[in-house]
Amino acid sequence: MDIFEKIKEKRGPIGQHSKWAHGYFAFPKLEGEIGPYMKFRGKEHLVWSLNNYLGLANHPEVRKADAQGAADFGLALPMGARMMSGNSSNHEALEKELSEFVGKEDTFLLNYGYQGMVSIIDTLVDRHDVIVYDAESHACIIDGVRLHQGKRYVYTHNDMESLEKQLQRAEKLIEGTPGAILVITEGVFGMSGVQGDLKGVVELKKKYNFRLLVDDAHGLGTMGKTGAGTHEEQDVIDGVDVYFGTFAKSLAGIGAFVSSTEQIVEFLRYNMRSQTFAKALPMPMVIGLRKRLELLKSQPELKENLWKVVNALQGGLKELGFNIGKTNSPVTPVFMDGSLTEATNMIMDLRENYSIFCSIVTYPVIPKGVLMLRLIPTAAHSMADVERTLKAFSEVKEKLALGEYASAEEFAAPR
Repeated sequence: MDIFEKIKEKRGPIGQHSKWAHGYFAFPKLEGEIGPYMKFRGKEHLVWSLNNYLGLANHPEVRKADAQGAADFGLALPMGARMMSGNSSNHEALEKELSEFVGKEDTFLLNYGYQGMVSIIDTLVDRHDVIVYDAESHACIIDGVRLHQGKRYVYTHNDMESLEKQLQRAEKLIEGTPGAILVITEGVFGMSGVQGDLKGVVELKKKYNFRLLVDDAHGLGTMGKTGAGTHEEQDVIDGVDVYFGTFAKSLAGIGAFVSSTEQIVEFLRYNMRSQTFAKALPMPMVIGLRKRLELLKSQPELKENLWKVVNALQGGLKELGFNIGKTNSPVTPVFMDGSLTEATNMIMDLRENYSIFCSIVTYPVIPKGVLMLRLIPTAAHSMADVERTLKAFSEVKEKLALGEYASAEEFAAPR
């Protein structure tokens, strides 16, 4: 059979909706300057869908650093992978600054977050080793685990009893072999907003021999006294053996990094295929990231402003009776009890009649049977933005109760 013919029958769980969702729910275009207000389909919307947590994307000092970096070096430099011809003093300086900030001995820059996590997992373990990971791990962790040629066990989300059972299974499996155990979880789970129980995982190190890898994409910049991450928030910096952070969220850039001991980072630096065979981060991005990190460290009011907005938005949604789960981070889910039709019609009403843009999330991004809206507060939002949004949600809640969003049997997004 021809592979293209097979693909015609395999649209996928998201792709099956592409005919009506494309351009509206999937692949929407938000245009204009990055910020709380952007244009969607030609109309200005209040946007709650960007991971620009600290509002750094359009910070004047960041824009200046980005522009100066591009003017001085262009987008091509450095040419080549870091190992061959793509290294620079700026890359090494950023690595040193990140190490000091997140409390680790050494750091290695990565071109992309998703690719980076997949490659870290692939590099750290061999076929004798066992991976034990949280059931609600991000897709980059899942895909990294899938590459693993050895055994893998999954534990119930944030359930330490379940983790302990899997650790016991893993210990039995590697007994008498050269195998070891790697536990993987997240600092902040990006859909539910719940912090990973890093303290609970680290506590289990007293009984079991394993190393801990933490993906803290949503925790870097938002969690901890200094914004260093969820491991700082939970006071387990030393218990996290390998710390992974991305630049695509709080630092409003692109790329990622991995921090650990000098020995482990040296091993990753010389063995991560995704970095050995890929071009280094462009110089303007590296220079811009150094400025972003400097602002994160020197302007604590950025994180303070973020949490003012977070607390106001989440507190208001709770008062209105919305289920925002157990989030204890800026990520703000709104779990829906109704049907996909109701949720899509509600989102459409928010966008078309209230000019409020937030996202709808369903399987396979979150577990089957779960339906939610997700709002991302940022330091760039104002209390007026929160008030406007809560007023809109109050009104749509009444419409939900009256069944107004359940009337359409089939939803068709406007063109």
